[in-house]
Order: sequence, then C-alpha cells, then structure tokens
Amino acid sequence: MIRLVLILLGFDYLRQRARGMFWLGVGFLAAGVVLFIDGLDSAHFFPLEWFAGLLLVGGLGTVIVAMVGAGGLRAMRLFKGVALVVAASLVLAGHHHGHFWLSMIFGTLFLADGLLQCVSASVVRFPRWRWAVGAGVLELLIAIFFYQPYPTNYQGTVPYALSLWLLFGGWSMVMLAYRAIRVPESATIESLMHGPRRRSGDATGNGGSHWTDASHAPTKKVTKTLLFAHAEHAAHLPDEGAPGLTVHVWTPSGSVQQPLRRRPVFDRYIAAVDANGAIWTGHAALEAPEGVYISFDPAEPLSRTPESVAQALRATIDNDVPGVFEPDYSTEASRRGDSTVRVHLRNYDAARLQRFWHAWRADTTYNLTYRNCAVSVARALEAAVEGALTRRRGQRQSWTLLLQTLCMPELWLAAQIRKRGKTMAWTPGLVRDYARALSLLVDPHPHPHAHPRRFWRLGIAAMNRWRRQRRQWRADDHRVHAE
Repeated sequence: MIRLVLILLGFDYLRQRARGMFWLGVGFLAAGVVLFIDGLDSAHFFPLEWFAGLLLVGGLGTVIVAMVGAGGLRAMRLFKGVALVVAASLVLAGHHHGHFWLSMIFGTLFLADGLLQCVSASVVRFPRWRWAVGAGVLELLIAIFFYQPYPTNYQGTVPYALSLWLLFGGWSMVMLAYRAIRVPESATIESLMHGPRRRSGDATGNGGSHWTDASHAPTKKVTKTLLFAHAEHAAHLPDEGAPGLTVHVWTPSGSVQQPLRRRPVFDRYIAAVDANGAIWTGHAALEAPEGVYISFDPAEPLSRTPESVAQALRATIDNDVPGVFEPDYSTEASRRGDSTVRVHLRNYDAARLQRFWHAWRADTTYNLTYRNCAVSVARALEAAVEGALTRRRGQRQSWTLLLQTLCMPELWLAAQIRKRGKTMAWTPGLVRDYARALSLLVDPHPHPHAHPRRFWRLGIAAMNRWRRQRRQWRADDHRVHAE
C-alpha cells in the first residue's frame, strides 16, 4: 500500500521529503515493535476502548457520507464504514468472544492471502518469485499466530494487527526513502519500484539474456526533452470536459468465438473457456490523446489448448516469444471488435506516459504472464498517474496529504489489486478493476478526505438528504391514511 501511495504522490513529493520519510518509517517500525510487545502482555498500555471508539465514530461517519455518493465511490465508502463498525463492535464487545472472532477474521485473511501468493508464485515463477513465496509463508505464520490463543488468549489481537501494519508500512517507507536519497534527480517512482528486472534480447535471439532498467532506456537527449516537457505541462489539473486517456479491455468472456462454459470469477479475472475447450484470456490496451497507443500482442497467435496455456504460464525465458505493438485502436477494433469495457482517467501526466512508452516499446519480448498486454497497461497507468494527488492539491502540499491519502478507502482496493497483479499475473480483468480504482483516486471528485471542511459538507448533505427522505415517507403515510 505504501508503494502505491508514493506513486500517487510522485517522485518530487518523495524526494523533497525523503529524509523525513525515512525517519517516519523508522518511527513506524519502532511503534510497531512497541505495540507488538504490549500485545504480548495483553495490551496493558494500549488504549483499546478509545481506539475502538475512534474506529466506531469513523465508520459511522463514513457510512453517512457514503449516502451522498454514487457508483464505485459509494460502494468503497460503505465497505470501509461497515468494516470499521464491525471491527469496533467486536472490540467493544469485550471479554473473550469479541477478541476471538476478530482474531479468527484476521487469521483467515492472512491464511487465504498467503496460500494464494505461495501457489500463484510457484506456478508463474516470475523473477524474484522465491521472495514472493517467502512473503506468503510469512503470512501463513502470521495466520497461525492469530489462530492460536497463546500467549494472551486473543486479548492482544488489535495491537498485533496495528503493529503489523506499522511494521510492513514502515519497512516499505524506509526502503523507498533510502533509495530516493541515493538515486539521481531524473529518476521516477517507476524506476524505484521495478528496478532492473526486464529481460531483453531473448525472444528475437539478438543478444544474450540480461536485465535492463525500463525507466532509463531512452537516450539522454530524449530523456531531457521529456523532462523539459514535464516541467512545462505538469502543474495543472485538466478541465472537466478535457480528453483523457482510455483503458480498453476486451474481457475473456467477450472475446470468445463460440458459446462458453460460464465460470463467473474465473471468466472475469483469468480466462474464459469456450464450448470447444479453447482458452481465451482477453486483452487490454491504453489510448491517450497525445498519440500514445499501448497494445501488446504476440507476433504469432499462441495456441489456446489447455495443455499449451498451462505450459506457457511460467514466466521463464523459454516461454518468451516475439511480440508486436498494435498501431492504433481503429486497426485493432477492426480485427477484435470494439472493446467491451472502457475506463477513462483525466488526471494524468502525458510527459511521464510518453517517457515510459519510449522505453517500453524498445523491447518486443512477449511473455504470457510476465510481459503481456495487461502488464504493459498496468505499468503505463502507474507511470501516467505518478504525482496525480499532488497535482490535485496544487501548492497545498504537506505531510497531511500523506495521512489523508492513507485514509482513502479506494486506496485499499487499488493496493490489493496491485498486489494480486504483482504476485500472480496481470490479467485484463485485474487491469479493468485497477484502472477503475485509480480513476476514483486521482480524478477530481467530491472526496471527504480532500479537505477537512468538505467532510462536514458531505456529512451535512447526507443528513439533509435523510431528512428529506423522512418527510417524503411521512407524506406518503398521511396520503395512505387519508385515502
């Protein structure tokens, strides 16, 4: 989650506060250790009831504010509010039962996430997959720790959970800040996140297998030109009617050419199977008004038989094939048909997107799970929205922006989708949900955390709406009785 926060805030925000963020991460680590030790002693010093009260107030306030929202934004606020209310209620229930069920919930979440990460990383075998498996094993150990009652009979569940959040977040913040202090000023968040992990020269046979840094592939002249363009154009938000970039998604179920066997979750996020047993994975592309069109395909169509797809799942060099970038949407639509889902984002940085595109298209190596169409779009999205939240705030950038960003309910959803894409494989279904979550985060809209006074305005609007609804109900009751 911390990495996604820093993508949204941008490298400039991070670099200006790198040393402060380093020590803030150290503070998070120290606070996490203290909380964990206190939890081992049945949380004698942690103000459990006060903390649960704050969660309850925050949850109820979020539910009230959600009443004036609509669509995905309303759903995210409702989910966050209900989750906070349930957690606070279990804590305030006290005694053994509330803490027990809360501990079971945390343990189950860590267990499911750890198992999924271990299995997916072992199957896909992307670079550094062993680190992903190790992280999954750590989650399994944490799940076991939550399940068993020793040493506090579940009394330390809340301090444990909060301490883990502080420890993981603090470690990520320290490492990113440390790297930001040491890298040159021309670096980007994308280069800090991914580093030199991309293969080149494997599919075409030109050159040996080696790793290159995608963020520094352009020549020095191109990089300076793009940085100059970024300095001129990145300081303002687009108008409401301004054109934005579009994420096109051809869903797996919408790509089949024969009637298919319906598997709702599998069809949405992985692949669809038609009546003949062929597997369709769908497709994703990104289109920007500056003439950028990112759509990556294998040069020769891959076999769709289950055996061939299963063999191609591993992100190893032997599964690399030559790829090709489609020229534009009209050409691709004439072959595939119109995209089944489109997601629009207006708050993006065109110069950073072009810089990424210049680097990414230099390598035409295609891999079904590690370097496919969805990976291309996901990476391009992160390059495009870098610093989007600081652009929304303009000159009002401060440390409170970091704290407000951490409180956004949409951030949790986007971070979970990003984690699934990084530890499993990016698919068109995941890209669709990721683009929607990023749109809720970066595009200007009435958000209660954007400004402290706006929260109260939305709360008052929700109460007024509720009063009007009550008056309508009473009027309907009087009408019924009169009749």
